[in-house]
Amino acid sequence: MNIAANNGVWSGSWVAERLGVELVGDDGIRALLGLALRRNPKRAHLLVSNVLGKHVPQSPSVVHGHGFNLGRRVRDLLGEEEAARSVVLGYAETATGLGHSVADGIGVAPYLHSTRRPVEGVAPAGGFEESHSHATSHLLLPADPALLSGEGPLVLVDDEFSTGNTVLNTIRDLHARYPRKRYVVVALVDMRSAADAGRLAAFAGEIGARVDLVAAASGTVKLPEGVLEKGQELVARYEQSAAPGNRPGAPPSWPFAQFPASLTGVAPEAGSERTHPGARGTARQAPTHPHQTDNRTTPHPSHPSRPHSTDNRTSPRSHLTRVDLHWPPGLPDGGRHGFTPAHRARLESALPLMAARLAEALPPDARRVLTLGFEELMYTPLRVARELEALVTAEVRYSTTTRSPVLAVDDPGYAIRSRLVFPAHDDPADGPGERYAYNVAGAGFDAVVLFVDSAGDTPELHAPDGLLAGLGAHAPHVLLAVVPSYVPTPCEESPAMLPEPLRGPAFSSYAPEDVGWLLQDLSEVTLEAPTEEREEAIQSGGAHYAESLPVEYQPSERYQALFHAALDTSAARIAQAVGVVTETVLAERSPRPVLVSLARAGTPVGVLMRRWAQFRYGLDLPHYAVSIVRGRGIDANALRWLAAHHDPRDVVFVDGWTGKGAITRELADAVAEFEEQAGVTGFDPEIAVLADPGSCVRTYGTREDFLIPSACLNSTVSGLISRTVLRADLVGPHDFHGAKFYRELAGADVSVAFLDAVAARFGEVVDAVDMAVKELAVADRTPTWEGWAAVERISEEYGIHDVNLVKPGVGETTRVLLRRVPWKILARAGAGADLDHVRLLAEQRGVPVEEVGELPYTCVGLIHPKYTRGATGADGQAVNV
Repeated sequence: MNIAANNGVWSGSWVAERLGVELVGDDGIRALLGLALRRNPKRAHLLVSNVLGKHVPQSPSVVHGHGFNLGRRVRDLLGEEEAARSVVLGYAETATGLGHSVADGIGVAPYLHSTRRPVEGVAPAGGFEESHSHATSHLLLPADPALLSGEGPLVLVDDEFSTGNTVLNTIRDLHARYPRKRYVVVALVDMRSAADAGRLAAFAGEIGARVDLVAAASGTVKLPEGVLEKGQELVARYEQSAAPGNRPGAPPSWPFAQFPASLTGVAPEAGSERTHPGARGTARQAPTHPHQTDNRTTPHPSHPSRPHSTDNRTSPRSHLTRVDLHWPPGLPDGGRHGFTPAHRARLESALPLMAARLAEALPPDARRVLTLGFEELMYTPLRVARELEALVTAEVRYSTTTRSPVLAVDDPGYAIRSRLVFPAHDDPADGPGERYAYNVAGAGFDAVVLFVDSAGDTPELHAPDGLLAGLGAHAPHVLLAVVPSYVPTPCEESPAMLPEPLRGPAFSSYAPEDVGWLLQDLSEVTLEAPTEEREEAIQSGGAHYAESLPVEYQPSERYQALFHAALDTSAARIAQAVGVVTETVLAERSPRPVLVSLARAGTPVGVLMRRWAQFRYGLDLPHYAVSIVRGRGIDANALRWLAAHHDPRDVVFVDGWTGKGAITRELADAVAEFEEQAGVTGFDPEIAVLADPGSCVRTYGTREDFLIPSACLNSTVSGLISRTVLRADLVGPHDFHGAKFYRELAGADVSVAFLDAVAARFGEVVDAVDMAVKELAVADRTPTWEGWAAVERISEEYGIHDVNLVKPGVGETTRVLLRRVPWKILARAGAGADLDHVRLLAEQRGVPVEEVGELPYTCVGLIHPKYTRGATGADGQAVNV
């Protein structure tokens, strides 16, 4: 079968001959429309547009051009002043891309399309019914309800007008809510009868508004008596003869049947190869997976349930490639929630890069390429396809998948030559069901580029009977481009309204260029509580640890001496780890990364990484500190600020060390949730750390568990900034998380001294860094999560039964001793000077240190598992066991 061309045969002749249907109208009407049949109790025939890009693959420039030209006609009709006040509304699913294109032609109008996908958290601003459709209910979900409440003209766009009922229902609903004086109705073809046209004019008089109509062509469909019943019988007879059970031995995925020339003819015997006299063609339903597929998958770290092909194959004869379009952060994927002229300008500027990335991913010998959109997601793939068409020598075509069930007949005189059937893959509100792609199978495409939004990138898409497998059966190369599903945040605040980062010396003792704190200053609020009081509240569930602050530990002279001795001993070791992790980031993550440290333990490391990039390459890397709270996630407003000022793909999250990996997992979950809710993608949730003793990440300076002096102290080694605070009465939904600046501790501050001591050793470790980086480049750095396994084992062995109360590693153990109520310390036998400060702190707090032979960490701190103030010893320090 070759459906690339119909060889001059009108693609409505098959239906016209069998049902007596006539299509009459303007010259060229048959070039715009073909005919097909569908199972529908209200209408047997289907007008199939050749220029809409829904059922029939077409040149994307032709598809966009038809809509754009209609928009130009609307602008000329309205005049510049009224056009600037207009709003364009397109109909789902068929006309979503057409409406966008009409808005492009008008140039200054915002766009909204109706949708059949409810979106949690977005209240409908209206709705209406499409009486003849297979799926009737439409929702209007603008992010800004004021979009529909203006007094300017409302431009309604659909692919065809058959009766005008949909337009009447829409105007009736919206006019009752948002009355206006003028409406413009736009369609590719106006197929209404004279009576239907008169109804629209009468309705306009009733509501006292002007209603204009703009169409590319007009005509009518003449239907003989009883055509609905005859059409239904025709479809039923085909479906019965095409059913797999009627062909002994036929594979269920490739039903095949000869179709009679007329209703009076006799259908051939099931399974017969004989063609009935007069039959013009063969009806077939294309397979979704006629060959055994190989869809092995592995979970993505930030989306554990989402499959990603490990060998990039959908079937033994096809190759699947994911293409990252570098979608602009925060840009809506279409008009479901509104698409403004500013959005259009952002998309226009991004299109060349996105198309170039697709062109680069296409096989060099591809001659025919299909860009396939996904139901309501029509405009984005259309525009990228049009840009791609200008870049490559291959013939580029464009169409989209659909909910609409249509009979397929392999005949040049029929508009739907083949169909792929596959299960819905976007968790639709109306439940699971079949979806379709028409005129793809058998069309001779060398490559298919499938566009879906992230809501549709689900296991069902990648399943053996899913769309990717179906495409893979008919094209040797399948490319998957996932566009982030845009979901407006309720009462979303513009990123421009978020405050600029706090900087020293007004906030922190760091130089202003060292770090910008995406936090709010709570220095004047009393947040500190006694350690024992906080511990009891946290363990009883009465409070979250981020709702208060521990009293800042004031180190004794002996402890300060230990810090300086440790710094002298380990400065070169830390410098080497800083160099290794920074070089790895520059080589593997981004040549100009945006360092985003997790406040506060990550902040000194982020400053040191910035200093290494300056020292080695003269780079002036931006560096920010943000808050992340276990159990509460990352500061979403900080991510919004970052996305508004930097490319999220360049952001590298930085922390000091890993323990059991709780924050690593927290960040992955939080970024995934943020992307889903904010519609901003590109952030890589993997943390870059100085030390990874827990084996939780791939980007690290070392995996040894050793003393990092910045872990010995609290604010006095972290720019005099407290740990972060998240409390509902202090931090609103549009605020950054909070923190305090302890200016009064300036006399004990060693923050800059720590940085200077480490940076002074950069020169002597360059060769060691280069050697270590080369070794890491070829090493298997896959996280083993052995730290997490060790923590689970310790939790059970010591009867704690809560991994959150087990703090592995030197850094985490130090935190237990400084901020929590410790129970006991487990120390690896033979650990030396790395634990001097731990032993001193344990002695001061009356905590036993237990040496353990087999321990994957240098030490582990155990928080008292059932702490109450009544469990403390008589001295108020040690904790009774």
